[in-house]
Amino acid sequence: MPRTWAPPFPLDVGAVLGPLRRGPGDPTFRAGDGVWLTANTPAGSGTLRVRRAADVVEADAWGDGAEWLLDGLPALLGAGDDDSAFECHHPLIAETRRRRPGIRLGSTGRVWDALLPAILEQKVTGIEANRSYRELCRRFGTPAPGVADMHVPPTPRAILGITDWEWHRAGVDGGRRRALIAAAQVAHRLEGAFDLGGEDGRNLLRKVPGIGVWTAAEVAQRAWGDPDAVSFGDFHLAGIVGWALTGGPLDDDGMAEVLAPYAPQRHRAVVYILASGAKKPRFAPRFSPRDYRAM
Repeated sequence: MPRTWAPPFPLDVGAVLGPLRRGPGDPTFRAGDGVWLTANTPAGSGTLRVRRAADVVEADAWGDGAEWLLDGLPALLGAGDDDSAFECHHPLIAETRRRRPGIRLGSTGRVWDALLPAILEQKVTGIEANRSYRELCRRFGTPAPGVADMHVPPTPRAILGITDWEWHRAGVDGGRRRALIAAAQVAHRLEGAFDLGGEDGRNLLRKVPGIGVWTAAEVAQRAWGDPDAVSFGDFHLAGIVGWALTGGPLDDDGMAEVLAPYAPQRHRAVVYILASGAKKPRFAPRFSPRDYRAM
């Protein structure tokens, strides 16, 4: 069931959908002949393919959730994102916004699918988190409708059925395991965070033990395109923002201070900083990944 949509604004499909990818080999995301995504929707599982063709976006979808995914295509690509009040207070942000006008904040409308990988990314390296996510999707997700070698993320019911030794095999430690189970038990209520949006939506997520400011922000950025949801507590982000805007390192308090003029669109400012390619200098070896499967 193909669908065509003409965006009334500049649109970089790759940049908008890129944050949904969870590392190389993500079985729920594929780029090549367009961008392919899998999802759990209110209507069931589905697969969506999005392609840019001249001035329009072409989309196809498969599975029980196909119609739901196609209906959500404009929001997914940032149609509901309003950046008209955003002011650039730094030359780096202003220049990046000028060079990358197609960057927008998309909204998947799916809280659980964003929450599962966000919890897995708590307090571990990206390599560890991505490995665990791949393992859980391939073993406890379902094959993606309409495409080979992709999987739909595990549902809350599937997460609740995972045994201790299977968590261990997937490399998920006790803290993240408990947070995932607690979230899965109330997942139907957490979908209401999308309707609340903003800080209220993030606060609803934080009622679950094991979900803090960082995790709630990561979900809000993807599920409802929250322009003010900054990932405070991130191991790298404050340093990147600090070197980009002040020429030196910052902690979370310092990052909050330099981003304050951008409220209520602080996350948008961070998106432009990251899109600029700004990095912090390396002064020490990288943090070594741990393999909980060997513990």
